[in-house]
Amino acid sequence: MAYTALYRKFRPLKFEDFAGQEHITRTLKNQIIADRVGHAYLFNGGRGTGKTSAAKILARAVNCLNPKDGEPCNECEICREILNGSLTDVVEMDAASNNSVDDIRSIREEVNFLPTKAKYRVYIIDEVHMLSPGAFNALLKTLEEPPEHVKFILATTEPQKLPNTILSRCQRFDFKKISEEDIIKRLKVICKESDIKITEDALNTIAVLSEGGMRDAISILERCIQDGDKEIIDDKIKELVGIPKIEYINKITESIIEKDEEKALNTVEEVIADGKDLYNFLWEIIKYVKDILLFKVQGKVSLYNENEQNYIKDIAGIAEKEELFDIIYKLSELENDIKWSTQKNIMFEAGILKLIAKRKQKVTDDFEKRLESLEEKMTKGSFKEVRREEPKTLNENKIVPQEVTTKKEVKDQVKKENFKNISSENYWKDVINNLRGKGKVTLFTNLLNSKAVEINDMQLGIVGLTSFGKQIVESPENKQEISRAILEVTGKEMQVKVEEEKNIIEKKAKKDNFNGIDMPINIIDE
Repeated sequence: MAYTALYRKFRPLKFEDFAGQEHITRTLKNQIIADRVGHAYLFNGGRGTGKTSAAKILARAVNCLNPKDGEPCNECEICREILNGSLTDVVEMDAASNNSVDDIRSIREEVNFLPTKAKYRVYIIDEVHMLSPGAFNALLKTLEEPPEHVKFILATTEPQKLPNTILSRCQRFDFKKISEEDIIKRLKVICKESDIKITEDALNTIAVLSEGGMRDAISILERCIQDGDKEIIDDKIKELVGIPKIEYINKITESIIEKDEEKALNTVEEVIADGKDLYNFLWEIIKYVKDILLFKVQGKVSLYNENEQNYIKDIAGIAEKEELFDIIYKLSELENDIKWSTQKNIMFEAGILKLIAKRKQKVTDDFEKRLESLEEKMTKGSFKEVRREEPKTLNENKIVPQEVTTKKEVKDQVKKENFKNISSENYWKDVINNLRGKGKVTLFTNLLNSKAVEINDMQLGIVGLTSFGKQIVESPENKQEISRAILEVTGKEMQVKVEEEKNIIEKKAKKDNFNGIDMPINIIDE
């Protein structure tokens, strides 16, 4: 027996089988029940939303020998012949390949003959917008005053291309995009009847990728079982449709946010080595940044599993809306630049580096402006000299202005006056904010709820981290990044260690045992 595609095998046979078009099927059923079926219909909507299926059901319903509640029985002689395509009274025509005047003239000649078996002669003209102007003119008179035994059902994805004279003579029904929930519901039925095992994440991914088209959703499902494996997971779908790994997309997005050229170039090299098309990769990055922006506004995104949504949540927590808008626009410009380029790899790498360089320059310019403003205030004497007491919190510190003339001296003066003898509880928040200012998204988000305790003058212990946060902070490059932030904020050179709070108490107790010795002692555990 010949193989039948899934979308044909599971084509709706009754109006009740339709998903997401209840506003149309309800009206058509009521017209059939009341025997008020029009002579011409126009079914308009996106691909795979059910236009042709509805036309075939309507053709059977108006001719069915035993209709029930406006539905065809699909068992009588007429219904069976329409289903197997042997009844000549129901004619399906593809206007994309039969769009000439002669094709329509043959219809005009046929409509004068009575049906051979059925009650009505039904003409289903698919992609009707493809008819030539002459063909439309030939159809017009027949469509306006057809014989009583003739029904026309026109289907199109582009109704704006039809002449107004045709539109005004048809009952128009607009098929909307099918919701993701309805698509998932229908896919579950198909998977159950076809003995296909599929995860919820995979169903959600197919529903999003289909963009409201049921036929597209079923086609994606069918592609996933062509290798003989009837177990479908999310990663398999993304690989088949050519979506780059989320790790690549996340890495390149992070590198842009963090302004890290080396990380960006390494990621691009990995993508090229994996055989992915850079144009598609760029489009996925733009969609990913758009999803981050939507998450920042709405608090939710689709198509992503729990771990991927956590990545998006982390980046959304550090990136500003204006920043994300700017990245989307710049990447869209890059997309236009490489579309017609014969050197896509070079254009892509250069475009990403240019974007990062511009973002770095913007941060530098903003920093320079702030320093210039501070210098100007000091030069004009805007700061009053006050007696500085031992600070209780960082916010209570006062800067005693000296004769400062350069930006470097301004920064050194701020460090010297603000952070001398201040405990880690007071400056730790500023260290975290320093990391945020550098665009270190992962570090910033994982350190947000942490605490820092000075074990001694040379070591700082970080407590209160999650198990995932510990893995992030424990990496040598991240430890170095935190130590650098501490130095920039406080002027202190400190080693960073991830510790349990009870261990820090024990180490501080060891140090206290040596307090009687008249010399500085630091106990360092390697």
